[in-house]
Amino acid sequence: MSELWTAEAMVAAMEGRPFGQLPKSVSGVSIDTRTLNPGEAFFAIKGETFDGHDFATAAVAAGAALLVVSEGRLPGLGRLTCPMIVVGDVLIALERLAEASRRRSKAKIIAVTGSAGKTTTKEALRRALSGSGTVHAAERSFNNHWGVPLTLARMPADTDFGVFEIGMNHAGEIRPLVKLVRPHVAIVTLVAAAHLGHFHSLDDIARAKAEIFEGLEPDGHALINRDDARWRILRKAAKDAGVKHIHGFGEHARATYRLVQAVLKPDHSSITARIGGSEIVARIGAPGRHMVQNALAVLGAAHLVGADVAKAAGALGAFQAEKGRGARHVLAHPDGPVTLIDESYNANPASMKAAIALLAGTQTGQDGRRIAVLGDMLELGAHSAGEHAGLAEAILEAGIDRVYLAGEAMAALRDALAQHVAVDYRPTREELQPVLVAGVGGGDAVMVKSSLRLGFAGLVDALLEKYPPQQTSTAADEG
Repeated sequence: MSELWTAEAMVAAMEGRPFGQLPKSVSGVSIDTRTLNPGEAFFAIKGETFDGHDFATAAVAAGAALLVVSEGRLPGLGRLTCPMIVVGDVLIALERLAEASRRRSKAKIIAVTGSAGKTTTKEALRRALSGSGTVHAAERSFNNHWGVPLTLARMPADTDFGVFEIGMNHAGEIRPLVKLVRPHVAIVTLVAAAHLGHFHSLDDIARAKAEIFEGLEPDGHALINRDDARWRILRKAAKDAGVKHIHGFGEHARATYRLVQAVLKPDHSSITARIGGSEIVARIGAPGRHMVQNALAVLGAAHLVGADVAKAAGALGAFQAEKGRGARHVLAHPDGPVTLIDESYNANPASMKAAIALLAGTQTGQDGRRIAVLGDMLELGAHSAGEHAGLAEAILEAGIDRVYLAGEAMAALRDALAQHVAVDYRPTREELQPVLVAGVGGGDAVMVKSSLRLGFAGLVDALLEKYPPQQTSTAADEG
C-alpha cells in the first residue's frame, strides 16, 4: 500500500485533534464511501443534500484507515472504534490539506477553465504529459469548491505534472480555487454563453473566467484562445493580475501556438502547428474542429511546462472522446450499422454548435441520415429562447436531416425549424425515448446532446440496449 499522507502530517496540516490510535499513514483521500478503498482517509464533508457524518459507519465497513470529522458531530460517533482526526469544519480541513499538498509539491501545475472543453483538455493533457513524467489530474469533472481541494489533497508528493480543471457558475468562484492550485500555466479554452443567466453579458463571463490568472505563480504563463472574440478582455485581465507571460493559441496569425493546417476527417484530425519555433505534425484521435483547438492548448501548455512536445503530439493520436463528451459507438441495427455520438454530459450554445458541426462531418451509411437529438441548455436566463432558436441556423447550414427535441426551452428551436427540416418534439426526455429508438434506421449517424439535468444519457443507454454496440470509442483512462 503506497503512502499518500502520514497521519502526523495530516494532523499538522489540518490543525486537527487525534482521536484514538491513528495509523502511521493513509493511502488515499475519499469523500464517498461508494468508491473508498481500504486504507484511505474518509472526510465526512457536509454537502447541500448529504452529510458525510451519516456515512461514517459505511466508511468504517469499507476499510477506512481513519475518519476526518467535525467536533460538533463527534458525540454521535462515539460507538465507532475507527481512529479519527477531529476538526472544526471538514471542508476547511480538506482545503488545508490541499494547501499542504501544493506546498510540498515540485510538480509543474496547469489549471484549465473555459465555457467548453475543460474536461476534454484536462484529459488530453493527462495523456500528452504522461510521456514526460508522472501526471496527476482530476477525476471526472472535479472542478468545484470540494472537487479542486480533493484533487489537490490526492496529489502524490512525487508528481511531475498536475492538471486541474476549475469551473464556475457565478463570478468569484474561480478565485479561491486557483489560489489553492497556484498553477504555473493557466488556460482559458473558450468564452461562450454557458451560465449566461447568471451574468449580464459574455464580457462578464470572460472577466469571471479571467479570475484564473489571479492565482498564477510568479513568472507564470497565461494561455488564452487567440481566436476567441473575448481575447482582448482576457489579455487585459491577465495583465491587470500582473501576469508577464501571455500567450495565445489558435489559427490567428499572431497566436504564439499557431495552427498552420488542419485536415478534418470523420473519425480524427491531422494538424500542423507552430509550437515553440518548430512545426509539429500531429494526429488527434477525436474528431472535430473544437478538438483541434483544444489540442493547440495542450501542445502549448506542454511546451510551457518543459515537457517533450514531440511525445505530447504523438500521444494525441490515441486520445479519444469520453463518455458523454463525444464518445462514439457503432450500433448493430438490423438494417445496418448506426453511428451514435454521445454528447449527453452537458450543453451550451457554443458546445451545441460544435457538436452539430461534428455530426455534419460524420459519415453515414447508404441512405443513412444525420440525426440531431437535442435537449435544453440550462442557466441561460432571459437569453434562453433566443439562444435555443439560434441553433436553427447551425442545424440548417450543417444539412442535418432530422431533429428530435425534448425540454421546455427546446420548443423555441422547434418553432424556428418548422417547415425547414423534419422535427419530432416531446416535452420530456421520457416521452421522446420510444420515438427516437423506433425512429433510428440503418446507416444513420445520431448525435445526442443536452444539459446534464435533462438526463439525455438515458437516451444513449436506451439506444445501446436496443442495438448493442459493435464498437465503442471512449477515453482509455476516463477520470
